[in-house]
Amino acid sequence: MPIVEATNLTKVFRRPKKAPGLAGSVKHLFTRKYTDKVAVDHIAIEPGEAVAYVGPNGAGKSTTVKLLSGILVPTEGSVRIDGLQPQKDRIAISHRIGVLFGQRTQLWWDLPVHETFAMLRDIYGLDHATYRRRLSRFDEVLELGEILPMLGRRLSLGQRMRADLAAALLHGPQVVYLDEPTIGLDLAVKDRVRAFFRAIRDEGTTVMLTSHDLADIEGFCKRLVIIDEGRIIFDGELNAVRDTFARERILHAETVDPAPLDAIRAALPGSEVTLGDTPSHFAVRFDRFTLTAGRAVTAIAALAELVDFHIDEPSIEDVIRRVYSGELVLEAGP
Repeated sequence: MPIVEATNLTKVFRRPKKAPGLAGSVKHLFTRKYTDKVAVDHIAIEPGEAVAYVGPNGAGKSTTVKLLSGILVPTEGSVRIDGLQPQKDRIAISHRIGVLFGQRTQLWWDLPVHETFAMLRDIYGLDHATYRRRLSRFDEVLELGEILPMLGRRLSLGQRMRADLAAALLHGPQVVYLDEPTIGLDLAVKDRVRAFFRAIRDEGTTVMLTSHDLADIEGFCKRLVIIDEGRIIFDGELNAVRDTFARERILHAETVDPAPLDAIRAALPGSEVTLGDTPSHFAVRFDRFTLTAGRAVTAIAALAELVDFHIDEPSIEDVIRRVYSGELVLEAGP
């Protein structure tokens, strides 16, 4: 049974349809024309599942998170978290979910971070031993020691993100919504945070992640949901997307003498062979389902003496980039 379930979920925003400037505003007072924007669709998440929820800016990702957490009320449809309705069972739901908005903070600006955490401890009714244990664990990953005495308004973006992540997880929620959770973090901290995400997933926490950084998603989420213009256009296994749509490999090679490009093209029909920076460097672009890397290397080695080669594997980022640009149309899963 899904722990997060949204059925026929719809949020419609009305936008004034008017010309710019004062004249347009005055005319709108009499015409009252609007356009409706549907923000989200529907989704169901099983307990312990890690789901990547991605899409272009304005696709409805953050709106979905706000609906699933009870911040917004849907125009139509229903939302249930562990059998409860977020818009009605606000207090009970708040103990079950954690929310992190990369562009918003839940810290009190004029309080030191450790006092914000202490207030959250009392709000959620945590005992002191549990609070200290969790804070100690967060400190190992997020290096909180240096920022605990600092006022919220004096934190840098990266420092604020680390504190907000700890605040979102302090009460041990069953479901966590992470909206751009690694924005502003340096590379070393990002790696530790991603490892921490995998740890809480393996412990059974349900995670819904929205991010433009595909490194947050790969190696963490097994399921991918792509949303565009308030509609789910794909819902399926992350690896299935790569296997189905990321078919292209690129073999980069260097030969001792200038590469016999025409002979290589003849030996590898259906592949695209292009010259590199020097006459001895070239690239072979091929479909990994019609030609294996081994066959390609063997064919090239029979025509020229190889010095070095490497292969660029297909990535989920390439697929999503092509979806965003309209080059690729995915079919939604069942």
